[in-house]
Amino acid sequence: MTFKVAIIGSGNIGTDLMMKILKGSDELEMGAMVGIDAASDGLKRAADLGVPSTHEGLDGLRALPNYKDISIVMDATSAGAHMKHHPVLVADGKQIIDLTPAAIGPFVVPSVNLNENRGESALNMVTCGGQATIPMVHAVRRATDRLIYAEIVASVSSLSAGPGTRANIDEFTQTTSRAIEKVGGAERGKAIIILNPADPPMLMRDSVFTLSQGGDEGAIRESVLRMVQEVQRYVPGYRLKQDVQFETISDNAPLNVPGIGRVSGLKTSIFIEVEGNADYFPSYAGNLDIMTSAAKAAAENWARAHNVEAA
Repeated sequence: MTFKVAIIGSGNIGTDLMMKILKGSDELEMGAMVGIDAASDGLKRAADLGVPSTHEGLDGLRALPNYKDISIVMDATSAGAHMKHHPVLVADGKQIIDLTPAAIGPFVVPSVNLNENRGESALNMVTCGGQATIPMVHAVRRATDRLIYAEIVASVSSLSAGPGTRANIDEFTQTTSRAIEKVGGAERGKAIIILNPADPPMLMRDSVFTLSQGGDEGAIRESVLRMVQEVQRYVPGYRLKQDVQFETISDNAPLNVPGIGRVSGLKTSIFIEVEGNADYFPSYAGNLDIMTSAAKAAAENWARAHNVEAA
């Protein structure tokens, strides 16, 4: 059976997610599109495509005749808004897929830890930068004895960053940093985001730098390449921009990692490019695509598990 989905947030991310579900899913179908701006393109598209919609936010969603039939609610608003939505949706018994940096539920990156968290009532999809880079951090961690530090730099086209993204810059860096540690496995994590104003717009680019101990270059490279293939299963435009690079940090010239101290080891540099599928926004918006693709994969995984339980 298929499960009805409601999307809260009719901006870039929410609209792209709607188009992905409408484009085709064996497990999901659109139940409602929710916004607060009646003139938003997302709500207009939903109405044109026959999707029930409301511009009255969560209250409007709960008032829709088919609300009782909606199993999954995907929140693509803001961290602050989701803080208010979360307890209401939990009380209503909805499965929550959170695309904001609110970080209420467990952090989920499909290629890393989806199966172990699919039983949770709320799943947090971290951030676009987290979805792009945490798989690489985890790839290094699983091939080494100790991952001391991981730093990521996510560079996205300014045109792909809507008001919601811009209002959540601080939450982006904080949430991504925590997820680098919690999901990626680094002892210390740091995240930086750059909104690039280049014209024509650039594809999403992500740089990942790690410092590890134990494990050799060949094992790390193989783990990274395997992880790229795992992410490509749900984000076809995800790829390495160039070969993985290594640098030995010797005991004679150690790095100072805040909170840990002076350490040596193997520095790994990984450079990723993400091209979007252009379901709503142009292909340069890989940051939107990887977020919505990850959320769709999480919802489909949840739906398949419930179908198996019901069989």
